[in-house]
Amino acid sequence: MTVTTSLEIITSDLLDGVRHGFFTRRGGASSGIFKGLNCGTGSSDQTSMVDTNRARVADAMGVPILQLVTVHQTHSARAVAVEDAQPLPRPEADAIVTATPGTAIAILTADCQPVLFADRKAGVIGAAHAGWRGAVDGVLDSTLEAMEELGARRENTHAVIGPSISQRAYEVGPEFFETFFDEDRENSMFFINGEGDRFLFDLPAYGLHRLRRAGVGQAEWTRHCTYSDPERFFSYRRSVHQGEADYGRLISAIRL
Repeated sequence: MTVTTSLEIITSDLLDGVRHGFFTRRGGASSGIFKGLNCGTGSSDQTSMVDTNRARVADAMGVPILQLVTVHQTHSARAVAVEDAQPLPRPEADAIVTATPGTAIAILTADCQPVLFADRKAGVIGAAHAGWRGAVDGVLDSTLEAMEELGARRENTHAVIGPSISQRAYEVGPEFFETFFDEDRENSMFFINGEGDRFLFDLPAYGLHRLRRAGVGQAEWTRHCTYSDPERFFSYRRSVHQGEADYGRLISAIRL
């Protein structure tokens, strides 16, 4: 883990040689339920605070704020390629890829999987927001396909899943299980029994399975649970359980 100024930035050895980070909530300007580094423009936090937080992230990544590129996330499987500046309006997508040096790409999460990709040989990077719906629908595969269009090779690509909700905190109903079982019967291995008719779902293990099935060279999860560590991470599910009106969004970024 690397710490830049007052920000806490989780990094992975798999992405050595490429500037990247899964930012925790520490070191931000927001207060109240958004206390810390809330980077969610879709939250009800003060716009000036979110802008300040994003500027701190851009500074940590060594880029001007307009070269910290994000998208309008919709839990889709769509990946877009970007060049050297933030497209406006932000495109609707859940993954971003680029081969432009000096451009940082970033996605926002609050329990869903933030996944950062790099093919260092080809000089191509990617970032994906992979909740359960996006993961089932193929957002990780779409990211790899978009990277290949820029010259990457998936067998040379490393992928890292950042802080996400862990299995012990992710209770789901039988209809959720059926969705995964219908997609592939082998998906039952990502569920264990909970109370009554409930199940506990292992989202990061499913993400790793999809990445490896897609043929990435190496993949790992940082093993941080967003739900279980409120001092470091925002969590949508925890905010619902606590009856809070809204929740902050974590940012994860990578640049060449």
